[in-house]
Amino acid sequence: MKILRALSIPTIFLAGLLMLPASGMAQTPLLPPPGAPKPLLPPPGMPAPVAPAKKDKPKPPVAAKKPAPGATPKPTATPAPTATVTPAPVFDDPNVDLVFGAYQRGQYKTAFDLATNRAQFNGDPKAMTMLGELYANGLGVKRDYAKAAEWYKRAGDGGDREGMFALAMFRLSGRGGPVNREEAVKLLASAAKLGNPKAAYNLALLYLDGQTLPQDVKRAAELLRVAADAGNPEAQYALATFYKEGTGVPKDLEKAARLLQAASLAGNVDAEVEYAIALFNGTGAPKNEAAAVALLSKAARQNSPIAQNRLARVLVYGLGAPMDKIEGLKWHIVAKTAGKGDPALDEALAALSPEDRTKAQDAARKWLGTK
Repeated sequence: MKILRALSIPTIFLAGLLMLPASGMAQTPLLPPPGAPKPLLPPPGMPAPVAPAKKDKPKPPVAAKKPAPGATPKPTATPAPTATVTPAPVFDDPNVDLVFGAYQRGQYKTAFDLATNRAQFNGDPKAMTMLGELYANGLGVKRDYAKAAEWYKRAGDGGDREGMFALAMFRLSGRGGPVNREEAVKLLASAAKLGNPKAAYNLALLYLDGQTLPQDVKRAAELLRVAADAGNPEAQYALATFYKEGTGVPKDLEKAARLLQAASLAGNVDAEVEYAIALFNGTGAPKNEAAAVALLSKAARQNSPIAQNRLARVLVYGLGAPMDKIEGLKWHIVAKTAGKGDPALDEALAALSPEDRTKAQDAARKWLGTK
């Protein structure tokens, strides 16, 4: 009996417009299957070209040689990518690295002054991208989308892929100037060609949308693969759904499970739910109910209604975990408040004794923060 059913994904579609820039730490838009919960992520925004999180003040290079990677606490030449932030640009000049160091420490006015100096007197495109970021988010300076767009454009013209991507998102959203989808597509394509995984991901969404570009699921799958291979968890999750349903690629449940696992390890909540279901049912991965329940519990605590509903079923029916009807029906009540109802669990709740029903309801209210 498969109490945990995977989400049905007959086709992939856009749930809305592409992500619009709003904050310094960027997230690209997730591509949810029909009926899937929205990704629980920080507010979307433009990717800050941040350097590695080092507290030490960078030292100037000795002679004219570049510092050897990892030799001293100097800024590294190639910062390691994180699960949700585009890898930082490479800086040959330690003075440029000071700009991003100040940004990371929250010293935005200092970052603005240093970036202005580097941009105006050295023509550094990465410093220009930083100025666009600061203006776009009102950090260290009054928010000004027009000026942000101007600096992003100058950075992109100078070859900076982060500036290209940021300006593309501005052109799609109409911030800092009129909407210009044609220009946005060109910018995304250029940034993707230079190795920006978020640009590849968003370009894939445009090919799926079928409005800005002719719909082409195979081309979308290719772009998603580029972004997924670069470690972008949203692309990994989206590509997993392609393999799961055979959309633009041959159907392959094992590849889908591996991609879901990768995205899950990176903290993508929707991938956690889908991978848990795959583990529970042994679909594309070895059956492991205990690991599935642990993942569902994690996702439920991150407010995924789907995970809360599946966890409720597991606990109420004692599948893969000790039966705990009060805890399970607590999650059912919580999921129901988010619109994820379940008639079978409604019946289970009604069948509880008045005392146990009150316990479940009280536990749900406590979780929800209501009286």
